[in-house]
Formats: sequence, C-alpha cells, structure tokens
Amino acid sequence: MATQTPKDVLKFAKDNKVEAVDLKFLDLLGLWQHFTIPTSELTEELFEEGNGFDGSSIRGWQPIHASDMLVVPDPTTAVMDPFTALPTLSLICNIVDPLTKEDYSRDPRNIARKAEAYLKSSGVGDVAYFGPEPEFFVFDEVRYEQNQHTGFYLIDSAEGQWNTGREVDTLNDRSGRLVESKNLGYKPRYKEGYFPVQPTDTQQDIRTEMVRELEKLGYRVEKHHHEVATAGQAEIDLRFLSLVKMGDALMWYKHVVKNVARRYGKTATFMPKPIFADNGSGMHVHQSIWKGEKPLFAGDKYGGMSELGMHYIGGILKHAPALAAFTCPTVNSYRRLVPGFEAPINLAYSSRNRSAGVRIPMYSPSPKAKRIEVRFPDPACNGYIAFSAMLMAGLDGIERRLNPGNPLDKDIYALTPEELKDVPKMPGSLDEALENLKRDHDFLLKGDVFTADVIETWIEWKMANEVSAIRLRPHPYEFALYFDA
Repeated sequence: MATQTPKDVLKFAKDNKVEAVDLKFLDLLGLWQHFTIPTSELTEELFEEGNGFDGSSIRGWQPIHASDMLVVPDPTTAVMDPFTALPTLSLICNIVDPLTKEDYSRDPRNIARKAEAYLKSSGVGDVAYFGPEPEFFVFDEVRYEQNQHTGFYLIDSAEGQWNTGREVDTLNDRSGRLVESKNLGYKPRYKEGYFPVQPTDTQQDIRTEMVRELEKLGYRVEKHHHEVATAGQAEIDLRFLSLVKMGDALMWYKHVVKNVARRYGKTATFMPKPIFADNGSGMHVHQSIWKGEKPLFAGDKYGGMSELGMHYIGGILKHAPALAAFTCPTVNSYRRLVPGFEAPINLAYSSRNRSAGVRIPMYSPSPKAKRIEVRFPDPACNGYIAFSAMLMAGLDGIERRLNPGNPLDKDIYALTPEELKDVPKMPGSLDEALENLKRDHDFLLKGDVFTADVIETWIEWKMANEVSAIRLRPHPYEFALYFDA
C-alpha cells in the first residue's frame, strides 16, 4: 500500500483530512471486528503501544478473567475506508498480550505471519504466493429463522431460474432501485450461468464497481464474471500475493463485495451452498513457492512441475482430510462436497483436469506461471488460517519427500465407484474433518505456527457451536419425509 512507516501514516491521514481512524482485526473464525478512534489518538506511539480492548467477547478468544488485549496497527495496511460518510483511515491490526507483549496465539494474522517466518527458516524458499478465486452470490433478499417451533430460509433473486413464472407489477431492490417492472425473462438456467452476457447477466455493473473499489484499495484484479449457478453467482479474481498480504486482501475482498452489494440494495454471501440442486461456491487456491527470483515449482516432472513441487502436492493430498477443518470449515461446506456431483472430493492430482482435488494449470509454459491449484477450499474459510495450513502441509510434503502417487488424467466424475475405490476422498462432514484434524495436526505445530491451544479451541468451538447446534435442530425437509410417520 501507499504507506510504510507510522510517520508516513500520520502524513497520509493529514493529507486526506482524516476525521476518524478505524482499527480492524478478526476473530478466530475469520470475521472482521473493529472499533474507531478519533484522529487525536493517531500517534506514532499507537504503532508501538497499541490500543486496549476487551477480548473476552471475541469468538474463540480469551476467557473473561484474562480479557485485556491490545490491537497494534500495521502501518503498511493504511488505506482510506471506501464505505464511510466521513473520511476514515483504516488500519489492520495485530493482537498483542498487554502483560507479556507477545503476539496472541489465537490471532489468525499472527498465525499467517508465523507461517511465512517458518517458510524462510526452513530454507526451502523465501516467499509463498497465494491466489484464491472466491465465488459468492448476490441476492435481492434473504430471510431465515430458527426457534423452538419454526425453521425456514428463503432467498430470492430477480436472476433466479425459479422466477421465470413470477407475476409481478414491480420488483424493487431494498434501495428503491427498480429491478423489474414486469417479468422480463432471461434468468440463467440451473448450472448454466457461466459467462452469459447482458441481459442474462444483470450484475455486470455491480461487479465492476466492486473491482473499482478493490483497485482503489491498491489491489490488482485479473477479471470478474458471472459464475455457473443461477441467481447471481459471481467470481472476482485477485492477482496473487504473499501469504499475509493475501490474507489482508481476502478480508478487504469480502468487505467490498458485501458493502457494494448493499449500495445496490442487495445482499452478498460467501456461504458455500445456499441453493439446492445448483452449484455451490468454492474458492480454488493457486499457490507456489519462490526463492529469490526462482520459481521452485517449475521443472521437468509431470505437468512441468519440479520434484519439490510434486512433494508439495504430496503433502497437500496426505493432509487434506485434516486441512478440511480449516479450508471447508462449516457444516454447510459439506453440502457442496458431495460424492456423485461436480465437487472436488477426490484426493488426486492432474494437469488441466478440474475434476481433481489438485490441478496443475497449463495456461502458460513460463516457469514463473508454474503453480498448483487446490480446488476443495471454499470462501467461508478464514484465509489467514487456511493458507497457513496448506503451506504447512506442503512444506511437510517437501520435508518428508511425500509421493503424490500417479496423476488421474481422466474425467473423475465419469468413473464408476469401483474405479474410484482406491482414490482417497475428502471428509463427508465437518465433524469428520474435525476428527481428522484431531488425529493429524503435528505438521501444523512445527515452528509454533499453530499451537495446540489454537487447534483445541478450533475443534471445541466448531463442535459445540456448529456441529452439535445443527444436530439438535430439526431440518425443514424432515417434515416432508417424516411427518406422516
């Protein structure tokens, strides 16, 4: 970004006539939190001493008897917030214990910083690059409720295929903008929403505005487009960045998408599977390691990969069932990862083949373009943690020289169960993924990147607040199946 030192930030704030300073950080699960201070509190000392807050109300954090925490802004993250009425400076912060002055182990950004440090200390490489491709939906309306006697959800979109027969005089979005004065057709068919032009693609301008806001923040965008599902599924692709910087970028990406959608009176979600019987939202993650100016994944092995790159794939495939607890971290994630559909559940690798869990892209012969694409993650994940976990799995594969096996250069979706019986699979549920993480996490503890406390807290939180919470509640479809039992 434009600023590098605390002194630079103060000048940046003065030049932009800043009236407030927003301090952003995130909880363990990956949602941004913030509080705002007046410009009189923006001093060089803030970047050393931090600003105190109560950490006991942040999900997965400190108990109340040890709740005092500090946010310490990172001056390199200073940008003008695009969604405030008054000029507001935004800073992403690291979390520090006020007594020990140590970085907080449950701060996801700290985990990512330690992962980058571990890569350098390993001697394998200097930098790991990540390029996620988050998919999301932009809906016109969402309603949901769950209590002792009611449970339902309802989503709607003027683009939804289910609305081809809708009778309507006017359909306005929440800002009052006219969506349709009558039914105009051109709804993307289920599973046929990939790359249509207007008028079928009604969200071109919304996505372009999202891109414009990301570019204002200093991020390079490669492209945007409508995605496969009906009802406003979309994708915007960021240019690859190093691990921590991409963690920051993904937070801004989600923030921009949600807030630009709201400008248009719409709502955006990164929930992996909001629509039944249509494509869910994934987040394919491109990754590579470099040492100096040398791309370490380029070589003369299969798909133009190096031996080191193949071992990295071996590590990803070996630990994928445990990685799933971080890369596919919700109960809803496993509505997307279902056998028999076009979901990347098979833990195999291939070049060009999008039906494999790991793909080696073949767009360019340039060694600098050589990378792998891990296809099973979804955009509900905490980017800092998911990227760090995948890097640690890949480094474990390099250290142990793990063999990824033979490539599967076939349409995996067309293979019979008998042909697939020896191909490992992704977990079928969040609780299964958490059990895998419980059994297989030593590779994450290297270099103190993840701590036992972080892994235990993650598993306990997910089991108590998501897996068990959903087990306790009747599903609406159960009434269709069982009410007349």
